[in-house]
Amino acid sequence: MSITPSGSLTGAMRADLVLGIDLSTTAAKAVAFDARGRLHAAGRAPLSLARPAPDRFEQDPRDWWGALCRAVADVTAAVDPGRIAGLAIAHQRETFACLDADGAPLRPAMLWLDGRARGQLGALVRRIGEGRLRALSGKAADFGPALPKIAWLAEEEPETHRRTALFCDVQAYLVLALTGRARTSWASADPLALFDIVAHRWSEELCGAVGVTPDRLPEALPPGAPLGVVSAAAAAATGLCAGTPVLAGGGDGQVAGLGVDALDPRRAYLNLGTAVVFGVFSPEPRQDPAWRTMISASGRGYVLESSLRSGALLSDWYLRRQLGVDPRDRAAMAAIEAEAASLPPGSEGLLLLPYWEGAMNPYWDPDARGAILGLSDAHGRGHVYRALIEGVALEQALVLDLMRGAAGVEVAELAAVGGVAESDLWCAVMADATGVALKRSETVEAACLGAAMCAAAGAGLAGSIEAAAKAMRGAATATFQPDPERRRRYAALLGIYRDMYPQLSGLLRRLSAFAKA
Repeated sequence: MSITPSGSLTGAMRADLVLGIDLSTTAAKAVAFDARGRLHAAGRAPLSLARPAPDRFEQDPRDWWGALCRAVADVTAAVDPGRIAGLAIAHQRETFACLDADGAPLRPAMLWLDGRARGQLGALVRRIGEGRLRALSGKAADFGPALPKIAWLAEEEPETHRRTALFCDVQAYLVLALTGRARTSWASADPLALFDIVAHRWSEELCGAVGVTPDRLPEALPPGAPLGVVSAAAAAATGLCAGTPVLAGGGDGQVAGLGVDALDPRRAYLNLGTAVVFGVFSPEPRQDPAWRTMISASGRGYVLESSLRSGALLSDWYLRRQLGVDPRDRAAMAAIEAEAASLPPGSEGLLLLPYWEGAMNPYWDPDARGAILGLSDAHGRGHVYRALIEGVALEQALVLDLMRGAAGVEVAELAAVGGVAESDLWCAVMADATGVALKRSETVEAACLGAAMCAAAGAGLAGSIEAAAKAMRGAATATFQPDPERRRRYAALLGIYRDMYPQLSGLLRRLSAFAKA
């Protein structure tokens, strides 16, 4: 038996698996799936996160490659690498690296959470125009994408800006390491806010606003398109076969939506991870401040997406830093969730605004901060924990109402994935607050599965990405229907929540300015 250059086997065994890789903020994950979506092997390697200053979040891009190698090596140790017909990558969005002419990082990568470029937003809006920025990129003026951070580099690290030969998203960096050529996907280029989402190319206008040209960005191709093949050096580092095709994947939000087959406007994805990401498919690039418009990981159509930076990040903050509880401690978590579940909607007078890391849609206020209203000595940890979940859920209900009004969106079900989606309490509150049935997906690693769907289409194991999504998506492990009485109570509470930010924003802004003085 021998290996062909494409990585498939000659003889009795053929290449019947695809590898989906997810390089998230905290770990690299790799999973081998067959064409029916069945998991055959998995690997994982942690990633560390540096915080050199309060608003700064960084990683060494070389750590991305090291973590990917370890995660993939776990898979290739468990299954014959000759069975892998191709691979694709999902990844943390908006994060980017600055590479020199030899492909070496010039500085640590700035992550999607990094808020150092808040001060550049005003000048960029004046230079580009808020409406023009949204029309071209589908994005609002926000500190998350690369656009304002490259402007920050031009002002604060001009030598780095000048020497950067390639401003490189996570997928492009990993594809460079795998194949020797930096290429990426439309669905990876898009979140950087430098990409024309209608023309599907780097925007000269947006790039020019931050002093770069499109040739300093990686070539961007449709999801599922071939990006190259695994080199001999990368094969030695990962255990993959040299010549294994590398296909275009995309940003983890869109790709996780693909992983649960959210390609119908009535079936939305809800990723309850570090951030909470809610997305609805749209054939057209509809624009509104209530959402950001993303290119679908299917390569056809768009996603109207809501994002809240404080999801599991917020619950981890409360559990670890305030209560001293490890969220992985099942017994401790069962006790806290039981306390919270015993309480009525509204947590007996508590209401939480979950803007711990600023507000994205619909307000686009990077200086927004969180608040807890109504505290008294009658409230305990269960009240605060439930109010935390309710704040996150009411934010989703608010955005869904705005989407209904502005885009006529009528979502019939939410496909939930992500770490806290394992909690019955989180899922039930989400269903009750939004009024939409929530189905918990059996797909534990939705971004890995979505990436594998891109690989399956590109490697010829499926006729299209849409066909792969239908064939490979997992079933629901539980369904949470909105309870009519709790739904009525949350609808009333939403009326209060809707006024919370507008009435507090001025005070929160003054408090933030005081803290910085």
